[in-house]
Amino acid sequence: MSATAPQGPAGPTKLELLELLAAIGTAQWRDFAAAAARHGLTSTQAKVLAQLDGPVPMRGLATLLACDASNVTGIVDRLEARGLVRREAAPADRRVKNVVATDEGRETIRRVREEMQATHGALDTLDQAESATLHALLE
Repeated sequence: MSATAPQGPAGPTKLELLELLAAIGTAQWRDFAAAAARHGLTSTQAKVLAQLDGPVPMRGLATLLACDASNVTGIVDRLEARGLVRREAAPADRRVKNVVATDEGRETIRRVREEMQATHGALDTLDQAESATLHALLE
């Protein structure tokens, strides 16, 4: 299905909308992964950093990444070795380890997002009204 395919009189079908959303998601993910790689991060490592607005339990990261907790341990180990995250005991249960982004980790993920050239370029083509409409629809 092409993004320029003619629409019926009732507008695009749900399938056409879903296909476009999937294409946008795929393009955004590729752009994110390329920007992460320029900072020596895998896309999964960058995704972990992007999830760390505050402390997140290791098991919670596994859920967010849809992977086994043992996989998260290796990812966090590598991020910790680079000084991008640290582990802290959870205040309510000292057996639970939270992952927290360091200042360097927050700065790195900020730069990754800033350097997503294809995504920024696509959004730059929107005027102010189109940006506002897109924001309202996505929200």
